[in-house]
Amino acid sequence: MPLPPPRPPMTAHARLRRRTVGLALAAAPALWLGAWARPAARRPTPAQTEGPFYPRQLPADADHDLLRNGAASYPEGQPVWLEGNVSDLTGRPLAGAQVEIWQCDHAGRYHHPGDGGRADPRFQGFGRVTVAADGGYRFRTIRPAPYTGRTPHIHLKVRLGGRELLTTQVYVAGDPGNARDFLWRHLDEDARAALTVPFVRTGDGLLARFPIVVAA
Repeated sequence: MPLPPPRPPMTAHARLRRRTVGLALAAAPALWLGAWARPAARRPTPAQTEGPFYPRQLPADADHDLLRNGAASYPEGQPVWLEGNVSDLTGRPLAGAQVEIWQCDHAGRYHHPGDGGRADPRFQGFGRVTVAADGGYRFRTIRPAPYTGRTPHIHLKVRLGGRELLTTQVYVAGDPGNARDFLWRHLDEDARAALTVPFVRTGDGLLARFPIVVAA
């Protein structure tokens, strides 16, 4: 049987093309893995209005426990642990940021002169904590109460250094007042899902978990 004719020598152009294709194929897994390993950008927590009752003067006791105002204990309402973590758009914990919450007492009154100054003095009404290294924060408060025109909600603010990163409100999942609330009603579906959380019964009252994502 005669031998096949020898292949013509490869041109410089063909050699360059083969080398380029080979390098691309070799790099493809690394590029795919790199894209897979990169965290997807997360959606920031929706902002909402501060409202008229942010404290004009912060209480002397402004820690995480709103059920103790100085030496006074607050026995009203349903105790709640409100907790979560604060992260940036890549998922990195925002250690050192400060989280503030403020809300009305069980009767729907704020510690604010614009609300008549009729809030229960035993209720701290405002709290501030510094975010831990893992991004965690935690408050002890009550399940928010409704008042005229508003469904139950807790106001929340995030600061980092001198910057205010977020002001928003947290709502109670399943509360019948949500659909009548003018602010909640105007949220789109994704924003409602982000700001409305279950208040789950535990052995220590209720627990609400509210993760926060900010554009730091």
